[in-house]
Amino acid sequence: MQTKSKILLIVTAMLLVLGLATIINVALNFRDYSIKSAVDKAHMTANVVKDGLTAHMVNGVMDGRAYFLDQISNNEDVKSLWLVRSKNVIKQYGKGLNNEVSRDEIDDFVLENGIIRQEITENSSETTLRVTIPYKATTDGGNTNCLTCHDVKRGDTLGAVSMEFDISDMRTAGMFTIMKILGINLLFIVVVLILINKYVAPYTKLFANLQDGVTKAYSGDFTHKFITATAGEAKQLVEEMNTLFGKMQETFGNIKYDLATFIPSGDVSSNDPLQEAKSIIGELSDIYKFKKTIELDISKEIVYSRIVDILHNKYNIKHFALYEVHSAKSTRNLIYISEGESICSEIADKNSANCRAHRTKSDVISTEFPDLCKSCNSNGVDYICIPFSINQDAALVLSITGHSKEEINKVNCQMSSIKNYLEAAKPVIESRILMDKLRDTSLRDGMTGLYNRRFLEEFIDQVMSQTKREDETYSVMMLDVDFFKMVNDTYGHDVGDKVIVEIGKLLKESIRESDLAIRYGGEEFVVMLHNADDDGTMKIAQKIHEDFARLVFDVAVGETMQKTMSIGIAKFPNDGDTIWKCIKFADTALYVAKTTGRNKIVTYEPGMSDDENVR
Repeated sequence: MQTKSKILLIVTAMLLVLGLATIINVALNFRDYSIKSAVDKAHMTANVVKDGLTAHMVNGVMDGRAYFLDQISNNEDVKSLWLVRSKNVIKQYGKGLNNEVSRDEIDDFVLENGIIRQEITENSSETTLRVTIPYKATTDGGNTNCLTCHDVKRGDTLGAVSMEFDISDMRTAGMFTIMKILGINLLFIVVVLILINKYVAPYTKLFANLQDGVTKAYSGDFTHKFITATAGEAKQLVEEMNTLFGKMQETFGNIKYDLATFIPSGDVSSNDPLQEAKSIIGELSDIYKFKKTIELDISKEIVYSRIVDILHNKYNIKHFALYEVHSAKSTRNLIYISEGESICSEIADKNSANCRAHRTKSDVISTEFPDLCKSCNSNGVDYICIPFSINQDAALVLSITGHSKEEINKVNCQMSSIKNYLEAAKPVIESRILMDKLRDTSLRDGMTGLYNRRFLEEFIDQVMSQTKREDETYSVMMLDVDFFKMVNDTYGHDVGDKVIVEIGKLLKESIRESDLAIRYGGEEFVVMLHNADDDGTMKIAQKIHEDFARLVFDVAVGETMQKTMSIGIAKFPNDGDTIWKCIKFADTALYVAKTTGRNKIVTYEPGMSDDENVR
């Protein structure tokens, strides 16, 4: 309903209620006035009758009272009139003319109680007022003394006069008055509505126009032009609103789309562009702070921890796991899990192709289809797995679990925002991966793929404090190919390089992930066995020694070659309080092996450093 119609309806209703209240008030007052007037007339008539009857009695002409009463009854206002004698008067004088006795219970009540009684009877044709007034015995000290003629006491009821008055004309007059009031009220309402329509309509149209403009503004349209037929302040307001909306159109017209370009997965479907802009700006601000923070982090592991914090603190996700996928190795590594064990089976870690999210490069939502990912042991929980590619070598998989569909639906609504953070972290993670790769390249030997001497120097500096704090041990082996220079001189450096490469392969296959194999220089290699006892150290040394001796190298057409190696062993911290000392002692043991016949394994003993016979 339009505003003008509402105003007109409300004003009409108020005026009608006011008019109705006025009519009801007038009707009630008029009725009360009419009844009061009739009662007053009844009292006057009763006094006239009383005085007349008293005069008849004093003058001894009571028998002629009928004419007197008939004259009063013939009055046009009096419908009927009769006298009623009390029992004492009847007993003393009889029932009187026309049987002047009680006719109904009203007469009985007045005679018994000496109280005036009145009653109104209404029907469709007339309204009648019945009034019965008692006469009481009085002694006024003058010529009239009721006790001289009546055998009663002072104050006793001698009788009553009952009258009926036709007051229908008063009702008719009241109705006519009410109709006039009603007509005046209706005329007043019409005049008021015409005036309202004339003077208020322009303002209601202006209000409707303003409302249309604001409605369009909520949907991002600030092109609305405000118009008004009024002058003065209203016209000035319209001009100011048009100027304001023009500026808002220039500023906010396409703001949600412009801002959305900064967020790859931003949702720009809101009908409230200002609220949308506020949300996007807030998210952009949070993402900017996040990105500026991780750009100063030194490793991808710290960046991953930032992502974990965001998932916990911003999105209040309680159960999730974050994986890093190595594309070249087709393996998946668990970076973080909030609690418990992963819902993914080990086959997805050993072969990343078994991870449906990573393989399909699409979100996997368990509520979309039963047992959607065959590599997941969901155990009654629902999950969402989000894949995210970093570069050709690496990717992430975020696995979020929930104990109800409501939790999963909530996460599903947050996915685009979560991906915004992953997008912001992508270049930083990629940079850290490249830096790690470059650093790893600089720390590895290009021929064998083993760590080089530079890595060993950095590793030892980093690991020394940890080994002392956690009481860790290392067995250090120094390896050298016997008569390697002869290989290069006889068969050339290509064959020598083959020998070096095969040693690198052999060492990788012979040690654990916690151990280290390092090309120390030329044909010298260092192997560091983490927390290995004496028996374990010797078994690995013998395996390397024997496996190398069994290698056969093609050196020319139809010609092969086999080589041996010597190994020196020292133990940290038993032999030396630093790893560098142990490397030196292992080198001493190797020297002893070389000078005492080669092709053997020698364990360092304290006297070797001082015994010049073995040196």
